[in-house]
Amino acid sequence: MSDVQAPRIDGERQWQSHMEMAKIGATPGGGVCRLSLSDEDKISRDLFVSWAKKAGCHVRVDRVGNIFMRRLGAELDLPPVMTGSHLDTQPLGGRFDGAYGVLAGLEVVRALNDAHIRTRHPLEIVIWTDEEGCRFTTKTMGSAVFAGLRPEADVLDGVDPDGIRFGDELVRIGYAGPEPCGGFPIKAYFENHIEQGPILENEGLPVGVVLGAQGQRAFQITVTGEEGHAGTLPMNLRKDAFLGAARMADALNAVAFNHEPWPVITVGHVRVRPNSRNTIPGQTVFTIDSRHPDADTLAAVKAEMIAVCEGIAANMGLELDVLETNYSAVATFDAELVQSIREAAARWDLPCRDMFSGAGHDACKIAEVAPTAMIFVPCKDGVSHTEREDATPEDLAAGTQILAQVMLDAAEAV
Repeated sequence: MSDVQAPRIDGERQWQSHMEMAKIGATPGGGVCRLSLSDEDKISRDLFVSWAKKAGCHVRVDRVGNIFMRRLGAELDLPPVMTGSHLDTQPLGGRFDGAYGVLAGLEVVRALNDAHIRTRHPLEIVIWTDEEGCRFTTKTMGSAVFAGLRPEADVLDGVDPDGIRFGDELVRIGYAGPEPCGGFPIKAYFENHIEQGPILENEGLPVGVVLGAQGQRAFQITVTGEEGHAGTLPMNLRKDAFLGAARMADALNAVAFNHEPWPVITVGHVRVRPNSRNTIPGQTVFTIDSRHPDADTLAAVKAEMIAVCEGIAANMGLELDVLETNYSAVATFDAELVQSIREAAARWDLPCRDMFSGAGHDACKIAEVAPTAMIFVPCKDGVSHTEREDATPEDLAAGTQILAQVMLDAAEAV
C-alpha cells in the first residue's frame, strides 16, 4: 500500500452520471434495454466517450469494438492500471449491471483530476463489447478476444437471431476500430460490479472482496422433429420438437440435484419453429447455462446433461444437435491485488468480506492474461438481470472509493 491517500470521490456526481446513462434504453419498469451493438448501445458508448474525453482521456477502439480510454501517466512506456466493464444489458436489464464498472472508473479519473494527482503508470478505462451475450452467440465476447480465448474472426462472423452479422453491426454503429485486440501488457485490472446476489445486503456490508468466480459451460441445443397439423395428426404419431425440449428442460433441472454442492442449470432462451399456434413444432432451439466452482464437477454435469437430452430425443424419435457455445474456466484472482482491496477497505474504514462470484464477468477472461481482481457492492434484494435491479448511491460510492485507492496504489502517485 502506498503512503498517498486517494482523493475522496464525488458520490453525487457518480450517481448523476448513472441516472443520465440509465435514460438510454430506459424501459417502462425502471430498467434498461441496451442490446449489444444496437442503436442504444451506440448512444451509450458515444455518451461515455464524450465524458472520458472531457476528463482528458485519449480514446482508441480495437477491431471487436472494445473501447480504451487512457489517462496518461508520467512515464508513457509503462503498462496501464486498467478498470472497466460493459454498457450492454439484458433485454429487461437493470441500471447498474456493467455500467457501474465503467462509471466507477470514470469517477476515479475525475477525482484524481480534481485533486491534481499524477501517476507513474497510465490509468485506463475499458468498455468491453457484448458482455451479456443475449444477442449474439455467447457472452464476454470482447474480453475473450482480447485475452486470446476466442478467435477474432469467429466473433466478427457471429450472427444474431435475425441473421445480422456482428462485424457488420460494429461498422454500422461506428465502433469497428483499427487497433489490434490485446497484445499489450497490463499492470493490474480491477472491475467493480454489483454483487448480483444477496450476501452483502444480508450481512450489512458495503464491500465484497472477490477471490474468483465459478466456471461456466453454455450450450445451444437444437431439437428437430416433424411439423404437422395441430388438429389432424394423432398424438401417438407426432414428433413434437417443443415437447421434447420441454421434457429435456425438466430433466436438466433434476440433474442439478444429483451433485453436492448443487450446480446451477438454466434453460433461459427458447426458439420454436414455425411458432404457429396450429402447427406442431418441427424444431426447437434452446440454451443451457451451467455453472459450478469445481471444474471436475462441471465436466461431469456436462456429460450428464447431454446424456439425458440424448435419451429423451431417442425415445421420442427426435434428432438432437449439441453445440457448446461457451466455456469459462473457474477463475482465481490475483492474491496481491485481492489483498490490496482488503487493505484499502481497512484504510477507508469500510467493512468487507471475502467472497466468490456466482456470475461470470469480463474480469474472468482478463485474469488469463493480467493480474486481476474484483470489488463487489450490494444490490437490493440480491436481484439482477431484471428491471427491479437497484443499488444505493452510498454503496456505489463506497466501492468506487476502494477502486480509487487500489488504482492509485498500483499506478504509483508522483
